[in-house]
Amino acid sequence: MEKPNILFIMTDHQRADSIGMKQCGIEVTPNLNKLFEESVIFTKAYNTCPLCVPCRTALATGKYPTHNGVVFNDWDGIRARDHETIHEILEKNGYNINHIGVDHIKVNPTLKSRVNFDKWVDQHDYNAYVKKQGISVKRDNKHSKEVNESRENGEFFAKKYSNTYVSEWEYDSKIYKDTYFTRECLDVIENIVDKPFALFINYWAPHPPLRVPKEYLHKFNPDTIKLPDNVGKIAQNEPSNRRLGVPAQLAEDVSQEEWKQVWSAHLGLVNYVDNQIGQVINKFEEKGLMDNTIIVFTSDHGDHLGQHSMYQKMEMYEQAIKVPLCIKIPHVDSMKIDDIMSNLDILPTLLDELGIKKSNELDGISQSERIHNNEEIKDRKVFCQYSGNPELGCIRRAVITKQYKYIYDDKMEQELYNLEVDPLEMNNVANDEKNKSIVKSLHHECVKWAKEKGDWVF
Repeated sequence: MEKPNILFIMTDHQRADSIGMKQCGIEVTPNLNKLFEESVIFTKAYNTCPLCVPCRTALATGKYPTHNGVVFNDWDGIRARDHETIHEILEKNGYNINHIGVDHIKVNPTLKSRVNFDKWVDQHDYNAYVKKQGISVKRDNKHSKEVNESRENGEFFAKKYSNTYVSEWEYDSKIYKDTYFTRECLDVIENIVDKPFALFINYWAPHPPLRVPKEYLHKFNPDTIKLPDNVGKIAQNEPSNRRLGVPAQLAEDVSQEEWKQVWSAHLGLVNYVDNQIGQVINKFEEKGLMDNTIIVFTSDHGDHLGQHSMYQKMEMYEQAIKVPLCIKIPHVDSMKIDDIMSNLDILPTLLDELGIKKSNELDGISQSERIHNNEEIKDRKVFCQYSGNPELGCIRRAVITKQYKYIYDDKMEQELYNLEVDPLEMNNVANDEKNKSIVKSLHHECVKWAKEKGDWVF
């Protein structure tokens, strides 16, 4: 049987609820909506960490962050270890491998050096490209806010993050980062060879800073955007130290009108990257590749966008850790799966679909039996961790079931949300007497998982 090609598309900061969303009478993701309609859709997919590098490294290795060692944005790869990635597995099984987009996977040796890539284009290539155009893509002070970031020892240090400031990308949109990446992707597809290939696309949008191409800047009119009910609001019984976290600091003193501007810019960037994805899929169709290609689409994490009075990610609320996920498999009917799923499940699921033997060290569960034989995984729990951004610091651990989410930090603060009756997570019921047994049980599950995966927190 002919091996299917693999098209693996990932965006950055894209929320799960962007799929199928309409704002201002406009579909936010028309191309992805079409793809989802033709795919296996996982409506309750969660990441392993609401942060780029640990999330992507976990997905690529199939190992939870504390298991593979990369638990924060370790850009220098100090904590990177020798773990096999999906790219290597596919290469060993006869695939040509292509990487286009940001490089946020940290293993040792580096991903780029581990695989004989047919084509590798990353952010450094883009930076060199714009430098030749005489353009600087560095974040300026208008798009930055200094916050107090916590260290492992409890001390704080100053660090700048992208803020909620919105501006127009002042150059031709042809020079925008993801437009550049799309051109490189189309070149790969145009020049494919006979043997099966895997194309990994890692788009940057809708990642802040909110510098939006002109044609997308006011596409979603901020005056008519409908915000979720909890934008600018804090949950009942929220642990006090949540206000010390980076997302809460980034949201300080942002008005409702400003949040509408943020949503307008964010949705514009989501719509923009959806257009880029549409171009890639159209090229696959033009080349007659769709009938023999598995397509995976997901994002690394979402963005609070003012909900819980927070901005960016780095907390355990749905807006940050719930992600869009679909897998389009040739000759498999579209379906919607509402079971809890971890993005750790993507690797074992793909390997099963390709008939490739799985390592016993993988932390996810293959969804192939669910897809083909409707075999539900009973009482599924998935786990998520956050351990700081540039270094070890702010600690969060979470376990999610179909009904509940339990969150724990190293200050012994606890949260429990009944997702069925409180989907916006605005009422922390961890201290309710009637929930003591649930909290105890989920804490036990969290500790058990953590110890199995090399976590030092418990």
